[in-house]
Amino acid sequence: MNLAEINWDLEAAGTWPWPVKLAAILILSLAVAGGWFYYDTQDQLAQLEQSRKQEASLKQTLEIKQKKAANLDAYKAQLAEMEKAFGNMLRQLPNKAEVPALLVDVSQTGLASGLEFELFHPLGEIKKEFYAELPIKVRVIGNYEQLGTFVSGLAGLPRIVTVHNVSIDPLKSGDRLVMNAVIKTYRYLEDEEVTGQKRRKKGRRRGRK
Repeated sequence: MNLAEINWDLEAAGTWPWPVKLAAILILSLAVAGGWFYYDTQDQLAQLEQSRKQEASLKQTLEIKQKKAANLDAYKAQLAEMEKAFGNMLRQLPNKAEVPALLVDVSQTGLASGLEFELFHPLGEIKKEFYAELPIKVRVIGNYEQLGTFVSGLAGLPRIVTVHNVSIDPLKSGDRLVMNAVIKTYRYLEDEEVTGQKRRKKGRRRGRK
């Protein structure tokens, strides 16, 4: 077959040899398939890939939610336990009416330990979010064992009492020691006090703006 003798005019395609016709049909089919892929199938494949990514993301979200749902009862139990512990701690804080009695307990604990008070000075109340600190500046004199008994006695009180800024120095005469410290007791704020605290905070924020 001499290709130079073939009339390549498309109008004369019917006279082409069968091998040439088959090659032309194959080339035309490939061109149509390529155009079809470029203009239609390619977009569909891109959409399919995007759908697969969305499916993977949704599966991951579903797994996370399933784990949370499976642990929901454990979370509820843990929350209930935390609320109970918080309630127990809150009950260890006196209310406003009980504070004077607590101050008496602190001073009596020192006296029962055999200490001599040189200073027992309640300082100004420091209000926090839902409770207030009541610091007391003390200066007591006694031996090492009496000071240890005093601190242990404070820790054993039914209300929360903490000791801060402790300094212990020997007296010039005798074997006794002098201890300076800040003892902090706490009380919970009444509902109206908590509301007042929130209002003051909002007022300060607005003032800064």
